[in-house]
Amino acid sequence: MIEIKLPDGATLSFEAPINALQVAQKISDGLAKNALAAEVNGTLTDLTTPITTNATVSIVTTKSPLALSILRHTAAHVMAHAVESLYPSAKATIGPAIDNGFYYDFFGIILKEADLHKIEEKMAEIVAADYPIVRSEMGRKEAIAFFTQRQEPYKVELINDLPAEVETVSLYTQGDYVELCRGPHLPSTGRLGKAFKLMKVAAAYWRGDSSRESLQRVYGTAFWSEKDLNAYLTLLEEAEKRDHRKIGRALDLFYFDPTAPGCPYWLPKGLKMYNILLDFWRQEHEKAGYQEFAGPLMNSRVLWETSGHWAHYKDDMYLLTSVDMPETEAYALKPMSCPSTMLLFNLKTRSYQDLPIRFSDVDMIHRNEASGALNGMFRVREFHQDDAHIFITVDQIEEEYERLFALADKFYDLFGLTYTMKLSTRPDDFIGDIEDWNRAEAALRRILDKRFGEGNYEIKEKDGAFYGPKVDIQMKDALGREWQTGTFQLDFQLPGRFGCHYTDSDGSEKTPVVIHRVIYGSLERFFGIITEHFAGAFPVWFAPIQVRVLPVSDKHRSAGQALVETLQSHGIRAEMERHSNTIGYQIREAHNQKIPYAIILGDKELETNTISVRFRDNHQENQIQFSDFLERILGKIRTKALDL
Repeated sequence: MIEIKLPDGATLSFEAPINALQVAQKISDGLAKNALAAEVNGTLTDLTTPITTNATVSIVTTKSPLALSILRHTAAHVMAHAVESLYPSAKATIGPAIDNGFYYDFFGIILKEADLHKIEEKMAEIVAADYPIVRSEMGRKEAIAFFTQRQEPYKVELINDLPAEVETVSLYTQGDYVELCRGPHLPSTGRLGKAFKLMKVAAAYWRGDSSRESLQRVYGTAFWSEKDLNAYLTLLEEAEKRDHRKIGRALDLFYFDPTAPGCPYWLPKGLKMYNILLDFWRQEHEKAGYQEFAGPLMNSRVLWETSGHWAHYKDDMYLLTSVDMPETEAYALKPMSCPSTMLLFNLKTRSYQDLPIRFSDVDMIHRNEASGALNGMFRVREFHQDDAHIFITVDQIEEEYERLFALADKFYDLFGLTYTMKLSTRPDDFIGDIEDWNRAEAALRRILDKRFGEGNYEIKEKDGAFYGPKVDIQMKDALGREWQTGTFQLDFQLPGRFGCHYTDSDGSEKTPVVIHRVIYGSLERFFGIITEHFAGAFPVWFAPIQVRVLPVSDKHRSAGQALVETLQSHGIRAEMERHSNTIGYQIREAHNQKIPYAIILGDKELETNTISVRFRDNHQENQIQFSDFLERILGKIRTKALDL
């Protein structure tokens, strides 16, 4: 007798081995009709996978959060089927579902964007044929021989790399297409429907290794309905308009030069905005009791060995050596400031009465990102991080986290950004005592439950830093896209490695707990995010140029310059069009540069001692009093308003 426990606690009994489809059929015909896959004892499986022992079973339908990845994984197989049908020399390698769709890597073929429509048409034929997608198992040696005979060396490599104890592999067949895959998949190709689209072709290295062969990658996406697909494609169009790399160059904010890949040049306007972010950061942190310091750009490997970064992070660091320097004496450009802060704490004898101690810095740091991972300001090799390390007692953890969330709210409210939280737990390569880890994770769960409500945050198992669990901030922008910015990491390990201690009230020595935290995160990445969030139309308080004065003709230039100086005397970032262009041209340029206010000065304005203001949203107010405008803009700046 096999007992099947359902999500609602009910149980079903079967006299012989069954599969998830039979479980669904016993519950209702409707559920069986809508079933796509199943979770059996927490593992995602196909509907037809045998269940031979007592198990907890949950049926996956289109309403399940897991369903979309199954749809996209199946779409990847349908695409590979189509490619191999159209181009007999092509061989599929790996094709997973990813966050926004799927991809497949191929060898033996070079595809162009123009080929995608033909592949889509073939995919539609495969969907219309509604081939059953059938899972089977094959012995390891037999599978190696099978794929060797098919001249698919990459599949052979995948099988050879499996652990020695794995004796069988699973294959999926649809029509005449056979693929090595763990699954699961939809029951048939027809269930894929019509809401799919191939997006682009690109080059990719086998298994992401730049020393290996270059393959042809095809990206696509799929949804349950054409309405959802069209909404996503519209979102992509809007995202393209907001691309921070294009806006950064168009507005003269930053640029990247091939002589320094991944290392941005901050142009004068962009640097002005960077400093505005930093000035606000300094003001708020000063009020919150932080002490800012600056540390060296590079440190001896001895420091990184003590911290554990040498063992866990060496490949992501830039190492500095010379011909006569042994590796044991190497230096590294710092990828983070944590170890430096530990040294700072140890400069003095500390008492429990000194805690919390909050050290902050915005030093430049470097990380050896792969060239293929670089992405404008979002992924760089050189950046500034609004770092801070807070030394506390165990009893101060919850109170300090409350202060951190309150501080984060101040920063994100400035830009109208909302956020959710993610708790990342102990990874496999953790250091330290497991009991300390359990205490740290339990404390963070209590804090998040109290502030956001139980279940109102995501848990990412095994995604913590090697020295402690962390709470990550997922910010949502104007297009609903999520970005990780801030992180609050609770560390019971690093202070002990550096011998940090304080004298407790009973005279004993105790090791402090440290919170590693950032709010902006990388200032470069945060700047890229808010550039796309506002599509370059920044709030007036943050705009690099807040007002541009537009003289109608040369005879109005002296009055325009006087107006610029008056605005500047009130701390307003103002400038005047330098060239003698038509007023229409000047208005278009101010609009293209997304300047909040353009003041027009012509004969009427000089005669009436007024100004006309052209707003960034293209509406205009004529012959208004300068004093009224000045009061308005100063109010927007003072309150850091998001509107004009």
